[in-house]
Amino acid sequence: MAYQTVLFDLDGTLTDPFEGITRSIQYALERMGADVPVSEDLRWCIGPPLWDSFEVLLKTQDRAIQDQAVAFYRERFTVTGLYENTLIDGIDRLLVDLVASGCKLFVATSKPHAYAGKIVEHFGLMQHFGKVYGSELDGTRSAKAELIAHILAEEGLLAANCAMIGDRKHDLIGAKENGVDCFGVLWGYGSQEELEGEKPVAVVDTPAALGVALGL
Repeated sequence: MAYQTVLFDLDGTLTDPFEGITRSIQYALERMGADVPVSEDLRWCIGPPLWDSFEVLLKTQDRAIQDQAVAFYRERFTVTGLYENTLIDGIDRLLVDLVASGCKLFVATSKPHAYAGKIVEHFGLMQHFGKVYGSELDGTRSAKAELIAHILAEEGLLAANCAMIGDRKHDLIGAKENGVDCFGVLWGYGSQEELEGEKPVAVVDTPAALGVALGL
């Protein structure tokens, strides 16, 4: 293996959260009295921090308004949306093989770790990961660069020995800002153009291909 440690994004990388996230955003927008786009027009919201999405959707930089929208989102997400989610086909096999090869695995998601941990447990994946790292409920460490720096420091990891796997440019940018090699995956919510624009080590279209790219 070329890497001792592999960090995985959650939404769009380990699981497909489309239904849960888009329905919860629609719920929040309705509660805010704003226009409510159809689900397909909210695909771009999967990956970035919620505050960034609501800044665009509500056309405001007012943090208090964004906070209210996030609170409404969580009213639905924490009860229902959390589990409107499916596991990416082939991911479980890849995780088993990476652990068997001696890799340490961690989840690195912009989603609050309190929710991310429940999702990872729901799909029976917790056994593969040393820890699930995410943001705090107030948005602290929702930026991938800040989150990855936190993981490296907390776990005492050398960036040169790590890889970051993600489906959006935010994952790749955050990795590069910390000197971590990054790999883009096409089964999530970022286009090939978006991912290749960040010049990752590789862009792959299946978990099996990712295993090969990582050196399995």
